Parts: sequence; structure tokens; C-alpha cells
Amino acid sequence: MIIVTGATGQLGRRIVDSLLTRVPAQRIGVSVRDPHKAQPLADRGVRVRQGGFGEPASLAHAFEGATQVLVVSVDKLGEEAVRQHRAAIDAAVAAGARRVLYTSHMGAAPTSHFQACRDHAATEEALRACGVPYTALRNGFYAASALQFLGSGPETGEIVLPADGPVSWTAHDDLADAAAAVLADEGRFDGPTPPLTAAEALTFDDIAALTGALTGRAVKRITVPDGRFAEQMMGHGVPAETADHLLGIFAAARADEFAAVDRTLATLIGRAPRTLEEVLRERLSADRASAERR
Repeated sequence: MIIVTGATGQLGRRIVDSLLTRVPAQRIGVSVRDPHKAQPLADRGVRVRQGGFGEPASLAHAFEGATQVLVVSVDKLGEEAVRQHRAAIDAAVAAGARRVLYTSHMGAAPTSHFQACRDHAATEEALRACGVPYTALRNGFYAASALQFLGSGPETGEIVLPADGPVSWTAHDDLADAAAAVLADEGRFDGPTPPLTAAEALTFDDIAALTGALTGRAVKRITVPDGRFAEQMMGHGVPAETADHLLGIFAAARADEFAAVDRTLATLIGRAPRTLEEVLRERLSADRASAERR
């Protein structure tokens, strides 16, 4: 049985949806913190069991009968993130899984400027030491994050952010399809994959120009010092730790940690990955439709 963790989250839910088009539902199980939220999957024949990385004892039941376990990374940082990932890896091995897979990140390295990438590197080290074959899916940076940073820029005509560098912004749906393809073809990758990215890397200068072209109005990219950006975020109630984490993304981008572009994702999903332009156009269309309903 293929077990997918975090199956009610943004990525995990899409992975299970894609996996259901490739393998029978009875071969799929999910481990979720709240089984009620996964009822739609149960209705489709997927085995749903409660399991949380923060409660390692719960994972033995959740992972029972596993042949492969996909550990979807948690939304924690630092030692707590790595501790929870290790708990899930250990539970997968104890359950007898032949392979453990993990949603890692492009640029994963102990020296990364981005805390999450340092956490991914530490988790990959735990995978290497776990004693069974593993696959680390080195996902490109989520395109949804670019839209979050863009914020109200399309309406205000300004994108106010720290200096950045090129980033291979990649759609959740494409990464989910890639994970499902790898799960359905066990052993396709041993160890870390190449970066799973869209076909281009864009800076926020590029995104400002793209936004202007799509909206028909000028959008200006304004660069602010890291410290001022952090102060602005904290002034809006963002915790200092979160502000520092977000600044790490820009520092890593300036160091070209997310600039790689690779064809592996396109090969896995059998089509060209979605571009940021497509993702942004969809977001702008949804915003217009919402405004018209108000």
C-alpha cells in the first residue's frame, strides 16, 4: 500500500488526487491529523487513518501495511521540523516500507540562506541513514508563494520587496503529478531527484512586468532594504521569526539557490509545466470575478 501523509494539505491532497488516476484506490492510504477532513477520500475508497508526526505512536497504525510512504514536509522550522520528519521516516521503516519518499526542495543544503532548505538537507541526511531506499523530491519553489509576495501589487501598481534573484516558480499541480508518477513507478529515482522546476526562472522585476502586461497598467518594482521589509512585516503583526524566515528566501534567491531550471518535471508529467504567467493570469481572473460578485 502507498501511504501519503498530509493528504488534506495543499500538496498532499493534489498528490492523492493524481495518484488515484494511476493506481486503484485500495492501494492508497493516507495519514492525516483529522480524518474527518479526509472523508471525501474515504468516499473514493482510500484508506484513511489518523496519524501525526508530533504523535509518533499514532504512525504505526497509520502506516500499517505500507510498501511506500511519502512524507510530505511539515510547516514547521528548525529542529522541530527535522524531529517530526525523522519520526515519520522511522515509523515508515518500522512499518516495513520498501521505500520512503519525501517532499524536499530545490537548493536543499546545510549552508542555504533559507532555513527551510537547511531543514530539508537535514531530513535528507536522515533519509540516507534510514536503511531503506529513499527518494527526495526536490521541488521547485511554489508559484503560490510568488503570488503571496505579489500581494495587492496588481491593484496598487507597486511591488515592494527586498532585492531578489531568479526563482523557478513551479505550480502545485505539476509537482503533485510528478510525485504521483514517481510513487506509481517505484524506484524511478534513488536519492535526490534533479530540481523539479518549471521552464523558466523569474525575478520580481520580471513578475512586475508580467503583471503589468496582464492587467494593462504599469506595475512598479520597488526594492527596499531587508531590515525595513522586516520592520514593515512585524508592524503588520508578523512574528519576528517568520519575518526572518521570509527574508531568508530573498537572501537565498540573491545567491541563485533557486535559479536552476531542469526538464525532469516535464518528463515526469508528460507535458510542459505551467508557467508563472498562466498561474498569475488565473489568479487575476479569479480576483476580477470575485470583485464583480461583490
